[in-house]
Amino acid sequence: MGETLQAVRGMNDLLPDQSSCWQFVEGQIRSVLEAYGMQEIRMPIVEKTELFKRSIGEVTDIVEKEMYSFEDRNGDSLTLRPEGTAGCVRACIQHGLLRNQVQRLWYYGPMFRHERPQKGRYRQFFQVGVEVFGLEGPDIDAELLLLTARLWKRLGLERVTLQLNSLGTVAARARFREQLVAWLGERQDQLDGDSRRRLKTNPMRILDSKNPDVQALLEGAPILEDFIDAESRSHFQDVCAYLDAAGVPYEVNPRLVRGLDYYGRTVFEWVTSELGAQGTICAGGRYDALVEYLGGSPVPAVGFAMGMERLVELVEHRSDGIPVTTPHLYLVVAGETARREGLLLAEQLRDSTPDLRVVTHCGGGSFKSQFRKADRSGAPYALVLGEEELQAREVAVKPLRGQGEQERISIEALADRLRVLLAL
Repeated sequence: MGETLQAVRGMNDLLPDQSSCWQFVEGQIRSVLEAYGMQEIRMPIVEKTELFKRSIGEVTDIVEKEMYSFEDRNGDSLTLRPEGTAGCVRACIQHGLLRNQVQRLWYYGPMFRHERPQKGRYRQFFQVGVEVFGLEGPDIDAELLLLTARLWKRLGLERVTLQLNSLGTVAARARFREQLVAWLGERQDQLDGDSRRRLKTNPMRILDSKNPDVQALLEGAPILEDFIDAESRSHFQDVCAYLDAAGVPYEVNPRLVRGLDYYGRTVFEWVTSELGAQGTICAGGRYDALVEYLGGSPVPAVGFAMGMERLVELVEHRSDGIPVTTPHLYLVVAGETARREGLLLAEQLRDSTPDLRVVTHCGGGSFKSQFRKADRSGAPYALVLGEEELQAREVAVKPLRGQGEQERISIEALADRLRVLLAL
């Protein structure tokens, strides 16, 4: 036999015993997003490489080092999406969704970056994105932050901190960048290799360096806040005022920048100390120039993205645990006739109570072995159907978690009785 096949490095299987937490988080996210009027959009996983070069920036780490790009049979360069905003904007332009319209959109799915795999950072990772188009005021910036704060409460996450900054306009950033490059250029010998490379390509990303020596050096560097235009400053102050009124705490972090070139004005990150170095669980901001840059008419836009793997890890650490999706009932059957009738009975129960979860035992086996499997299933009740029960047109309902005595119930009354027992 050949070598046992393994998953691609940095691309992980999600096994059944992990899926309950993912489903819980996904359900809470969908519920909160719908409460704010967000509508789901689904885009292709593969896009033209040019889309990401134009939107993210050709000299960013993502485009330079991390994209999964390939040439298809027609000779076109295609890329597995490394993020969702560019594809969402492309879809909106292509289908005319931004013509004098406000769009509140969200999406969910896998993204791909060829990074060094580590805890909380994988080569295939799942991301939830929210993008709002057509609104330029600070109120929508604030509402997205209120939305995320509400989600953390729903997920039971307590130790998360909001960091805010304003990047100002393109012109303001250009002036700041010029001063920053000049200041850092005089101190190149104190920069690490990564920062020296970024000095020539994307110098503002140096502000986000995780190297403590670089951060210590930056204490004396020019500050973006000193270059912010008056209109952007007023916009940012209004965002903060909304948060103050809503009682949402935050920290203004003048070193906060985003890794993508299309951001301007409000930028933010929600961070936690519970995940080690990979502490950002949600990040985003304004990107008012991107729609026009990708070929559409000028449209204001703001959004954010959340990494699912990190959210799930935080939820798994909750002291009270999470709801686990287990069957309500495990149907134990004995005899060929009971096996056939049992399948039909389970169908009838699902018809009568759509939310009911029933596992029917298949494959034969003794009562003892079937009850062992019923117990392992996590179901609170076993239904027992044998020849004796069939003749009496009854089913035995046996508690598996110590909640009362076994009882015999007629098949006609079974659905009503189960709804009472299970509070469905």
